Amino acid sequence: MEITSEEITQHIKNAKNGKQGAFKFLLDYYWNDVYGFQLKRIRNEHEAEDITIETFAKAFDKINSFDNKYAFSTWLITISKNIQIDRTRKKNASIYSNTTDASNEHIHKIADLAPTPEDKLIREQNLAELLHYIKELKPHYQEVINLRYFQEMSYNEISNSLEEPLNNVKVRLLRAKKLLAEIISQKP
Repeated sequence: MEITSEEITQHIKNAKNGKQGAFKFLLDYYWNDVYGFQLKRIRNEHEAEDITIETFAKAFDKINSFDNKYAFSTWLITISKNIQIDRTRKKNASIYSNTTDASNEHIHKIADLAPTPEDKLIREQNLAELLHYIKELKPHYQEVINLRYFQEMSYNEISNSLEEPLNNVKVRLLRAKKLLAEIISQKP
């Protein structure tokens, strides 16, 4: 079933109102576009994934500044391109910094009101079976799942532990849960 531009517009509107499901939809729908764009540019899976995560974190943080006159995918690609250019400049200048454009006071929280099906599955699954599925994820996804669900850390604690911006942690966890759900659903 093809998704119409009206449906996408409605999801963007819902995201601007802080609805978690809308953020998940936008992440799932546009992930391959942004990731594919970066993979072609830098030819490094891990770095492309990191830039894609940072792109969605920044986009979700600034979602209210999105102008509906433009295509959402173009906006995301522009953010992604700017992040990649900034990273390249920092690399070339040999400067390392753990900062983000958004000040900590201005970071908007992505609402997480109700447990998602993945959350319920994580709680209800046999622990050994679940750990087996988690081990199929890439290490940085395993780490964020472990910190959130097994060590029961808050998003802020995970952000401090990993020395990453809060929104990057939220997006990485969202992506990890999506991948985990896909792995679980493919098993008989």
